[in-house]
Amino acid sequence: MRYAALHNNHYDTIACYLAAGIKTTMSTVSTLMLSEALEAPEICEAQLRSNADLVREAGQRLRKLAPPFAATLARGSSDQAAAFAKHLLEVYAGVPTLSHSPSIGSLYRRTSASFRDVPLIAISQSGRSPDLIAAAEDAKRMGALVVVIVNDEESPLAALGDITIPVRAGRESSVAATKSFVATLVALTHLVAEWSEDDGLRQALPTIAPALRAAGAQDWSNALPHLRDANDLLVLGRGPTLPIAGEAALKLKETAGLYAEAFSVAEVAHGPMTLVKNGDPVLVFGPADVSSEGLKERLEDFAARGATVIAAGAAGDIGAASIVLPMESSRHPIVQAIGAIQSFYALANALSLARGRNPDSPPHLAKVTKTL
Repeated sequence: MRYAALHNNHYDTIACYLAAGIKTTMSTVSTLMLSEALEAPEICEAQLRSNADLVREAGQRLRKLAPPFAATLARGSSDQAAAFAKHLLEVYAGVPTLSHSPSIGSLYRRTSASFRDVPLIAISQSGRSPDLIAAAEDAKRMGALVVVIVNDEESPLAALGDITIPVRAGRESSVAATKSFVATLVALTHLVAEWSEDDGLRQALPTIAPALRAAGAQDWSNALPHLRDANDLLVLGRGPTLPIAGEAALKLKETAGLYAEAFSVAEVAHGPMTLVKNGDPVLVFGPADVSSEGLKERLEDFAARGATVIAAGAAGDIGAASIVLPMESSRHPIVQAIGAIQSFYALANALSLARGRNPDSPPHLAKVTKTL
């Protein structure tokens, strides 16, 4: 109890500093959310080493299966990881991938017979949400090969897997998932690298931990004054960074009480950008692959409307940005995308405090969400 009281006083003190505009370094704002996020490089390095044989065998099995498509099953942050898996599978393994709604299996019991011999990739940190368990059971009954990506190896979902790959993030005490999300992206990248036998993806794996360390050291605090008093926010990405934008938008809702919605850089022109007014902030995660096509022109459109464009990405793509967020651009596009969310977590943490909130314990949320 004494520790909790001291910790809450620390939140209050830092929040007051930030609200008053007193300069603080984001990396020194100590919360469980931030300290757990900064554990990600070592966790991912150990995970890749520990999972090497398991994932190699899983890749061989999936390659031999040669399914016509794959499916993902997830909610919340894990569903953003599932979107990342979709990008990996479709771009690197050439496997069309759909999102299987948990309710189809858990409530309607209408899982298609077409799932026979198809990988269903169930992603969860806790492995204890009743709807995910029921949906995975229903898919398995229909003949799906259930591939579980999970942090809790002792969970019911882990026990259901025909293939179970632990993300090995360890205990995560903050309600806001950080290290477990990053570790899940790395586990998915590892799996698809082995499944696809893509040399570039395989060679990128050893660079992930150094990239995460570098990303965690980046200072994105110049965005803080432009987001502290915002009422709503568009968060943009494309290709490998669209799921990163989705996770960022979710974390901003959870930890900062900021209404944020993620869109593809391509999709935002089909209506949503008309909502942006003079002075409104737009947060952009620029991709480092061919999906950056058109990003420069889109950001110029936002700037011409008077938007405050806050962007991370290649200099040639984000020249119209009002605020440039530092990011290394010499990495593999997938590694750079994972690094972007690592850099973002410190900003989300500082923004939560600046808005007078506790990022470790958002209101009305629990660590394990038990939906039906």
